[in-house]
Amino acid sequence: MADRTSSSITIKAAKADIMAVIADLEAYPEWASGIREFTVQETGPDGRALRGRLTFDGGPFSDTVGLAYTWDGDDRVSWELVEKGTVVTGLHGTYALAEAGGGTEVTYELAVDVRVPMIGMVKRKGEKRIIDSALKGLKRRAER
Repeated sequence: MADRTSSSITIKAAKADIMAVIADLEAYPEWASGIREFTVQETGPDGRALRGRLTFDGGPFSDTVGLAYTWDGDDRVSWELVEKGTVVTGLHGTYALAEAGGGTEVTYELAVDVRVPMIGMVKRKGEKRIIDSALKGLKRRAER
């Protein structure tokens, strides 16, 4: 899973406020298109998810997967696939937040592997669509 796709957006909100939106995983269906359900299965001492199950509808593919999360304060969160779905066989993602002139720059990086053979360019285009949609939804949610 060496190839990763990433994109960034500047959000007019503090890092802590944006990370609070990101950390509220069970609310993702309200603002992240394609996410049907998220269930937190285990939390850490800070109340943030350590493990969860994500169900998504991604156009031609729908799946449910298990994810493990690693949090670095309000600076970064990463997640890894720990329970494969019927379609998704590998997944790694991160949100990295950095202060940027009156706002916060949020960079979302994603790599997804699927059982269905897919040309790299098509796979990256799909990842880019997921990332851009998530960043726009995050911006709307955090700036409201």
